Amino acid sequence: MPYIDEHRQKIEAPVDRVWTSLLNVLRGGMVGGPVARILGCDPVEGTTAFEGRPGEALPGFRVVEAEPGRRLALRGRHRFSDYALTFVFEGDQLCAQTHAAFPGFSGWLYRAAVIGSGGHRLVTRRLLRQIARAA
Repeated sequence: MPYIDEHRQKIEAPVDRVWTSLLNVLRGGMVGGPVARILGCDPVEGTTAFEGRPGEALPGFRVVEAEPGRRLALRGRHRFSDYALTFVFEGDQLCAQTHAAFPGFSGWLYRAAVIGSGGHRLVTRRLLRQIARAA
């Protein structure tokens, strides 16, 4: 998938605490169930006791790779996009990397609305700040 962007947040906390905070914030919901249904997300619902293991899901995302304290890779899709969000631990920083494809005209419009507007950047940075505060 094409590269979209990368955001970093310095977090001065032990890696295991940052990992736990990452999972707790993700459990709290990046994409709510109603939004996931409207967009036609796959998956639309999350794993009941989400622990960040491969195959587990959050609304709009499925864990495809998990190395506690090092890397958590999520993927998903909906009617306008196929996307990946990967969290990488690098020293005292947590990095969020986004890749996505936006097929067709409706995908182009969706990309303009979400990426072009700066909305994705704001949401991703907010997510990283939430994780830092939780840690």
